[in-house]
Amino acid sequence: MTQFGPEYVRAIAPYQAGKPIAEVAREFGLDEAAIVKLASNENPFGIPESSKAAMAKAAAELGRYPDANGFELKAALAERYDVPSDWITLGNGSNDILEIAAHAFVQKGEAVVYSQYSFAVYALATQGVGARAIVVPAVKYGHDLDAMAAAIDADTRLVFVANPNNPTGTFIGAQEIEAFLNKVPSNVVVVLDEAYNEYLAPEYQFESADWVRKYPNLIVSRTFSKAYGLAGLRVGFAIAQPAVTDLMNRIRQPFNVNSLAQAAAIAALNDKAFLAKGAENNAAGYKQLTAAFDELGLEYVPSFGNFVLVRVGDDDGAGARVNLALLKQGVIVRPVGAYGLPQWLRISIGLPQENAAFIDALKKTLA
Repeated sequence: MTQFGPEYVRAIAPYQAGKPIAEVAREFGLDEAAIVKLASNENPFGIPESSKAAMAKAAAELGRYPDANGFELKAALAERYDVPSDWITLGNGSNDILEIAAHAFVQKGEAVVYSQYSFAVYALATQGVGARAIVVPAVKYGHDLDAMAAAIDADTRLVFVANPNNPTGTFIGAQEIEAFLNKVPSNVVVVLDEAYNEYLAPEYQFESADWVRKYPNLIVSRTFSKAYGLAGLRVGFAIAQPAVTDLMNRIRQPFNVNSLAQAAAIAALNDKAFLAKGAENNAAGYKQLTAAFDELGLEYVPSFGNFVLVRVGDDDGAGARVNLALLKQGVIVRPVGAYGLPQWLRISIGLPQENAAFIDALKKTLA
């Protein structure tokens, strides 16, 4: 049989997203309104009212193409992070930023370094350009930065670091990150993927965008999909020096962030009340979930994101088995067997009543 495309593309296992509510309702004969989705690390409050209003205003111009350069959104981000506008690259979600970085800086046969148990898209982006993956074993389910620095070889062109990390929720402090950046050769680009940064408690927050001035090989990647509640609109961005952003914008598709998404992102960026409400709910929900895990005697990884990774059994079928039992009860969570964690599930932090529904279903399942 004729085979199309390069072997390294055929070898890619497509990304598996969290199950949509409608699919679970059809599959198990459930009422959509009664289903709780805690699978995709979405903001349980949904989209901010400020963004809804901005989109309604922008809708009048939908017959025209979006601003390909995202002038107003870049200007808002430049002001927020105190960088020039030409230091910013816009993405169709931060996933797009990760893919753009791989295509811009890595050729077939060259190497990309990332950690075990880190975001699945790092592997997909690496495979997509025919690059060689150097996967560094994790320590306590998080990045071993010393080992990652040591793993960089002469062919390495890109390093992915997630902070906080998905799916494990681990966090690396500012001093460790900067020490790592000082070890990375100047010709190797580092992507610091901070999709969950806004969920960090104040004592853990630091402005990594400031490092971009010091490290010409650094890309800081952020998203509006999580804390800002715009997951369905797909808006991400990168901050890097012009020598890097120039190459990324040569790869970036024109009009990759649509008009409604740009308007919504500008509004959300300045909606401090919405961010504060989300952070407060996340902190309370984390306590709610982990208290239940403690009660049930379940191991979990302390998390700095808006989700918790919990071990639901000892055998390799535990995660899939418990996941199926939860689905039948109308609760959607995320199995992580594809990450090499078949005994675990990742639970997004929802509203108090959503967390309670999950806890009740989990207790029934484990009983």
